[in-house]
Amino acid sequence: MRILFLLCSFFAFQLDAKCQFQPLKSFIPNNFTILDSASGNLNTDRFKDLVLILKYYNESDNADTTRPLLLLEGNNQGLYKVMARNDSVVLCKNCGGVFGDPYEGISIKNGSFSIEHRGGSRWRWTRIITFKFDKKLNQFILDRDAGVSYDSSNPNKKPVTEFYNKKDFGVLQFLKYSYEKSE
Repeated sequence: MRILFLLCSFFAFQLDAKCQFQPLKSFIPNNFTILDSASGNLNTDRFKDLVLILKYYNESDNADTTRPLLLLEGNNQGLYKVMARNDSVVLCKNCGGVFGDPYEGISIKNGSFSIEHRGGSRWRWTRIITFKFDKKLNQFILDRDAGVSYDSSNPNKKPVTEFYNKKDFGVLQFLKYSYEKSE
């Protein structure tokens, strides 16, 4: 019985340690560096949170590697803990066609954030993926996944607005989202 108590205490401590606020550098794994970050109020509390996008340190050698996106909850001491992580939101360095890296940036508005991409060749495209914090579910839900494509050789042709993940709008959790899923 005592051994069972000690094991339970050890695992509870380990789980609790992972939920503790930590310095930013503790969220950057070996062989990764920061691609971009933005701070703002993601979870609608009174503290600034952080959207952190990582890239593989030698991404130029392997441009198809994933780019982890971490949502970090901040506290009043400048420390963070992970709210969520998804490796399938930010497109890879080679995913932009002849224009190269399609990643454009992050924008944060109270309770939501967007990741912007741009790429193509003759046919140019944009894609903006927005997630919004749902207080009832206490998690981020896909709010909009859309972009525009247009023929750069034919300026008179009207651009086409494209929607992705149409069937899942309003119900797709950040953790389950993948930019490869489109309908």
